[in-house]
Amino acid sequence: MEKKTTVILLLVCPDTNGIVSNLSSFIYNNGGCIVDSDFHNDHQHGYFLGRIEWLLEGFQIKREEIKDRVCELCSPYNGKWSLLFSDTPIRVAIWCSKQDHCVLDLLWRHQAKELGNAQIAVILSNHPDLEQKVANFNVPFVTLPINKENKSEVEQKQIELMREYNIDVIVLAKYMQILSDNLVDTLAKDNRTVINIHHSFLPAFIGAKPYHQAHKRGVKIIGATAHFVTAQLDAGPIIEQDVVRISHRDTVSDLIRKGKDLEKIVLARALRLHLLHKVLTYENKTVVFE
Repeated sequence: MEKKTTVILLLVCPDTNGIVSNLSSFIYNNGGCIVDSDFHNDHQHGYFLGRIEWLLEGFQIKREEIKDRVCELCSPYNGKWSLLFSDTPIRVAIWCSKQDHCVLDLLWRHQAKELGNAQIAVILSNHPDLEQKVANFNVPFVTLPINKENKSEVEQKQIELMREYNIDVIVLAKYMQILSDNLVDTLAKDNRTVINIHHSFLPAFIGAKPYHQAHKRGVKIIGATAHFVTAQLDAGPIIEQDVVRISHRDTVSDLIRKGKDLEKIVLARALRLHLLHKVLTYENKTVVFE
């Protein structure tokens, strides 16, 4: 059965009376059928956060006119809002280095149609190692080697490549390079969202071989965190996290294996939630409507 197109409205604004009533009435009064709605009030900071989704079919306002009408509806709330349609393709770029577990997992999920309306348009790497491994997925693979001397030049090429492929979302699937402030700022100005995955030991075990450090300390849990990328390193709003318990019997190899399993699952969850427009950000944190 073909899935029907829906309209999705996301709203983050100062909390006030009647927001839910006004949003619902707008949809009902124009013949809309609400299929999903979720709201959160942050009383500590005075925020209202909402997501409401309705069928496009039967809605009495023409598709091309809905945005203007929603603007009229939401402008008095002095917040930020976005209007999206479920049938709009979302173009994704995967950035990677040498580790393959997250890249392959995302490609498999995309092939299995688990990532909604995503179109994986290009894979970008600073190493050629994974090109043959992903060849069967028929996604363009671009290698841009990077070092301290050419970092600025390569990052400009990365910006141009994202523009060429008209990318909406960049997934750092174990891309083992720190993005410069200029790169992060430029991608943000181009309205490109960047999602990163890393182990949840930060800031406890910084640097190389975190699982070796964790094993030496005898940790009892390990985890993974997926977050939006901001100029502050590994400190962007968190989308998804998970943990698994560790036994004294586990070796370093066991920790690495369990960590990789978590990383790919958490990254896939985070990306899917974002693609379904279920993540709202404010105050450098998120509300996730699962």
